[in-house]
Amino acid sequence: MTLLEIKNGQYVLDDQPFRILSGAIHYFRVVPEYWKDRLQKLKACGFNTVETYIPWNFHEPKEGEFVFDGIADVASFIKLAQEMGLYVIVRPSPYICAEWEFGGLPAWLLKDSDMGLRCYDPAYLAKVDRYYDVLIPKLVPLLSSNGGPILAVQVENEYGSFGNDTSYLEYLRDGLVARGVDVLLFTSDGPTDEMLIGGTMDGVHATVNFGSRVAESFAKFREHREHDPLMVMEYWNGWFDHWMEPHHVREASDVGQVLDEMLEAGSSINMYMFHGGTNFGFYNGANHPEEYQPTVTSYDYDAMLTEWGDLTSKYEAVREVFEKHGIKPGCSLPEPISKCAYGQVTLAQCSPLFDELDTLSTPVEKAFIQPMEKFGQSYGFIMYSTWVKGPRKGQKLYIQDVHDRAQVFLDGKLLGVVERWNPQPLDISVPKEGARLDILVENMGRVNYGPFLRDPKGITEGVRIDNQFQYGWTIRTLPLEPASLSELNFTKGEEKVQGPAFYRGYVDVEQVGDTFLRVDGWKKGVVWVNGFNLGRYWEAGPQQALYVPGPLLHKGRNEIILFELHDAPEQAVITLVDQPDLGSTALLDERHLNFVTEEGSD
Repeated sequence: MTLLEIKNGQYVLDDQPFRILSGAIHYFRVVPEYWKDRLQKLKACGFNTVETYIPWNFHEPKEGEFVFDGIADVASFIKLAQEMGLYVIVRPSPYICAEWEFGGLPAWLLKDSDMGLRCYDPAYLAKVDRYYDVLIPKLVPLLSSNGGPILAVQVENEYGSFGNDTSYLEYLRDGLVARGVDVLLFTSDGPTDEMLIGGTMDGVHATVNFGSRVAESFAKFREHREHDPLMVMEYWNGWFDHWMEPHHVREASDVGQVLDEMLEAGSSINMYMFHGGTNFGFYNGANHPEEYQPTVTSYDYDAMLTEWGDLTSKYEAVREVFEKHGIKPGCSLPEPISKCAYGQVTLAQCSPLFDELDTLSTPVEKAFIQPMEKFGQSYGFIMYSTWVKGPRKGQKLYIQDVHDRAQVFLDGKLLGVVERWNPQPLDISVPKEGARLDILVENMGRVNYGPFLRDPKGITEGVRIDNQFQYGWTIRTLPLEPASLSELNFTKGEEKVQGPAFYRGYVDVEQVGDTFLRVDGWKKGVVWVNGFNLGRYWEAGPQQALYVPGPLLHKGRNEIILFELHDAPEQAVITLVDQPDLGSTALLDERHLNFVTEEGSD
């Protein structure tokens, strides 16, 4: 039996003082074929531990249906870390934040509008219990007490940034213990009075999260925990990106200096992130400090490894600081992963969305509008359609309240776009004979942090023309799961298609390697490669190319499908290049790196 314990204010492992040198790698943001590569680079830098969140919505995407294979095989990731001589910290909190969709909570919780989230609500806790009854038994054999690599388990994540329900925290703690978790339990919160009061509890180790102001942050922590070992559970060495903002970067020298201060203070650390990876599919989250801010597909995070796994100047800066403190590399580096430029791919086949509605969905008739969760839908798009009687002249159409971006069509022609961050009404006139009104709404990612966590998608209240609400709706859920795309009827796209449509093409590959998919000239949409949802693209930037891991490709013919929400460019082509493009950059400012002044957190 190996246990990480706290004795005399320090960590002890096998009766010896132990400093945790951890780096965050999220298995669910990295294709499994590259787990070993990323873990080896972690160990080669001198780290002895890997930390990962466990997102509930990834493992129970539909209520009562659990997924633990492929990229969701968390047990295999943990076993691989052990084989490579690394310890593991897991954070299976029902909520993880992590710039992940809904902070890891499953969207189907929102079907019950009365259910409390992240509190002592029996309805909510019953869902957590059912999930933990499946998840925790997979982790217990991997605990260090049972010969596995897991040294510590998180109870809840940054709870003091959200609430103060100690009974809820105690329930989660007791549930872990009752299910056999007998290793060190901990919480993690920002270094403020409010957060450390609300997020911690007696008898459970507290850790702290921040990115700078080391002495100030530790001093505040010490006001609340005089005898706990210092542990920065999240040392933010970079930051995430929102659409319509620059790509955030942080100087490597600054990262190294702050790390040196942490180690000089005797602290253990977890680099958040060591390797960020990718928000594949529809799993990106969003922030909402003052207005809604969706996160991009890339989770590069300006971390020590790039999104595609290359070493950065930060890696070298951290290695130098480790050497100063006598920390040696744990192994050699793996061979570099090849990158390939496959050139232009013509998307010669087309399938307009409005022609495929019956293929993709079954209509539901409702008197009034409801969000997608009420129909059992978590991700993707939703279409609301009705017949508007005329005549109407010079009126205004209001969507009340759109989550997150709506394209409005009148008799098949685009009337305009209504966005959550710019909810302007649209001019509307309807002829005497009436007109068909279609509203296509995109879920751009649920809020993952802060007081606006409850974030239903679609249209949450209603649609009105001037002050008159419209009733009698046909609603179609469009989750766009890969199986549904195989049913589409593609034809040669000789004629120019207006509006939302699917475009398909093929690329022949002789040598498989990583590549980057550029969508120059396209406006906004989603990309699938061989049925795998890469994520979203948007001309608004900053991200200009989507990372395509080599294991998603195979020798021979590979299928690429784009769902373009607007009009395709004159030449319906994409380009596969060997260079990334995360967009124009901006240096991080101080507010991003401390809870004291920041607007959103990991």
